[in-house]
Amino acid sequence: AFFFSFKSSVHPDTDKIIPVIFRPPAFLPMCLPLVIVSSLQLQAKPTFFWQFVFHTYTTGFTLLNGNGTAKAEEYSVQQKQILCGLGAISYAACVGALPLVFVNRYALKTSLTELVVRKLLPAPLLGLMCAFTAVVVRSPEFENGIEVMDRNGKVVGLSQKAGEKAVKETALSRAVLFGTTFFLPAVLMPFVERAKIAKTPRALATMRMLAVMSVLAGMLPVSLSMFPQCGEIKRADLEPEILSSTEETELFYNRGI
Repeated sequence: AFFFSFKSSVHPDTDKIIPVIFRPPAFLPMCLPLVIVSSLQLQAKPTFFWQFVFHTYTTGFTLLNGNGTAKAEEYSVQQKQILCGLGAISYAACVGALPLVFVNRYALKTSLTELVVRKLLPAPLLGLMCAFTAVVVRSPEFENGIEVMDRNGKVVGLSQKAGEKAVKETALSRAVLFGTTFFLPAVLMPFVERAKIAKTPRALATMRMLAVMSVLAGMLPVSLSMFPQCGEIKRADLEPEILSSTEETELFYNRGI
């Protein structure tokens, strides 16, 4: 248990201590209340605020748990990641609140509009924005390349293609995690309402929160296991300079979380 705790507190590439709230064991307890509050908002301004807070946390988590081997001579990689991350967070929060702006401003209160905007649209939007912020904040990895290693852990070079693969896999797993967490409760709750299991609005809200909590807790291990943290890439898929420096058929890299 001590070894696992130690591994989760230290970045595998840089050996730097990761702040407590951004360590993998803290991801679920930190995200859960933010996801629940975001899913309950019906007005544009509170939705923007809570999604801004949510994306700020997930972007910070992505930044501190990504691959740490990307380097650039002309600027600080981490400074660029922070600046790009702030822009991505603001954009993602605006996109999340935009449907509610249209509904409230133009009085689009039909049952079809309510179904689309409040039930169906939030899930794909949140999933896409989570993937978007992950790609933006980790963009130096596919721009400058990340270290790839042989089976013995020897670094054989920097690969942009490995960086692109690592970022794509992480973005996809994040989209699946939060998109599903928003989608399933939205689909299930109308059946709960029709069955009249919850007798009061407070009981209904409690059941909604339990549904979100259950789906998020269930989907987290699924999203983490979609792609291994120690990623593999075939030698033939790498750059020519790396092909000439090793005879290994498969090379490895830290995908990040």
